Amino acid sequence: MIANVWIMASPDGGGNPMGTLFMLAAFFAILYFLLIRPQRQQQKAHQELVAGLKRGDEIATVGGIVGKIIHLEDDRVMIKTAEDTRLEVERSKVTRRMESSEGA
Repeated sequence: MIANVWIMASPDGGGNPMGTLFMLAAFFAILYFLLIRPQRQQQKAHQELVAGLKRGDEIATVGGIVGKIIHLEDDRVMIKTAEDTRLEVERSKVTRRMESSEGA
């Protein structure tokens, strides 16, 4: 039905397939640069963050819990959040490494 509307809209009764292909390619290029590429860059940065965790780093989790890493395993991290409080969370749930204030 849409193809019929396009044919009726053009003065010569036919469509230009190159124009349609160009518009389709432009649409996919815009989609790639606005959605897919930034998401892949974010994913890569998160994987590097998770792989680079080490004991003593202060981190924040997806749930907003902030603590210091005291033990690392393959897929889990144990963090100390208070004097006698320890939590075990998945490595993938670590969102960022906090800046340490020990130098100040």
